[in-house]
Amino acid sequence: MKEEIKTELKNDVVEEEKLAFEKIVVVGYALTSKKINSFLQPKLLSLARSKGISFVAIDQSRPLSDQGPFDILLHKLSGKEWRKALEDFRQMHPEVTVLDPPDAIQHLYNRQYMLQDVADLNFSDAYGIVRAPRQLVIKKDPLSIPEAVSKAGLILPLVAKPLVVDGTAKSHELALAYDQHSLQMLETPLVLQEFVNHGGILFKVYIVGEAIKVVRRFSLPDVSKQEWSKSAGVFRFPRVSCAAASADDADLDPSIAGPSYLVCYNVEDDWIFAHAKSLADRFQLVENMELPPQLLLERLAQELRHRLGLHLFNLDIIRERGSKDRFYVIDINYFPGYGKVPDYEHMFTNFLLSLVQSKYKTNYAGAC
Repeated sequence: MKEEIKTELKNDVVEEEKLAFEKIVVVGYALTSKKINSFLQPKLLSLARSKGISFVAIDQSRPLSDQGPFDILLHKLSGKEWRKALEDFRQMHPEVTVLDPPDAIQHLYNRQYMLQDVADLNFSDAYGIVRAPRQLVIKKDPLSIPEAVSKAGLILPLVAKPLVVDGTAKSHELALAYDQHSLQMLETPLVLQEFVNHGGILFKVYIVGEAIKVVRRFSLPDVSKQEWSKSAGVFRFPRVSCAAASADDADLDPSIAGPSYLVCYNVEDDWIFAHAKSLADRFQLVENMELPPQLLLERLAQELRHRLGLHLFNLDIIRERGSKDRFYVIDINYFPGYGKVPDYEHMFTNFLLSLVQSKYKTNYAGAC
């Protein structure tokens, strides 16, 4: 009799799983207008429809609990009221997968804690070593920065970043400080990171569940001892949004002040800081730069997914100049600009379907 009941339960779950994949997977989304435009592109929406996925906008003027039903809730909004509404919704609807938990996301919005899991992980395997750069948090008096840097033993030049990441353009600005005196010119609260020469190339590792995609980007150029000795002051580099897929699309902006050996270009939401070479040469340099080992990135991503409790984020990684296997994670971003990643539509829709499939497999296992 017990075996018959058990078999019936299995059959019920299997039937439920079949029905689940015959019906539409409803993904509610609460995103800023900028994120909607960059992420919910026509190609993604078309592919999603063909796979039985429907994206439904959440009405922020109505209680979240009155909307739905949803299979998945996708969000990137800020504010205490939204976080509370989302937490209440999660308690009331545990069957809905929320991407991602608000508390886990908040961890990345403060650079004091953003890289802590990378530092604690102390990652190394046969393919390389991954570290976080040494950093120092300054919350108040800028005049105290030189002494604090000396006590911490940080080595100039230093990269200065705003402490809080709040979605504004200002929170993504950075500055390069070359000497002790100029440190007093920085705005607090901030994080100071030791600058690591890395060939002027940044690797953006986009993570969507278990899938990863790596793209190369321009970054700050190396600073030699000779250049460092000749430079003084603080050089500020705002982050400006501008899509460009090739050298021909890049937009030179001569108005940005900086050291004489730097020129700045505007490419795919990242500033390019290049030595005085042609832009075409710089693009060729990026394309030829060897990517970090795939297995290293997969293992690192797996560890950080678990530690951060997130499914959707990206890592900004650099390779130390002169080394083949020493890497640094210098920034982590939640729900980054996936719209700029080649074939992101397939990566994302496959991930959404895998979440639903995993849920029903869990139900099946529970019935056994």
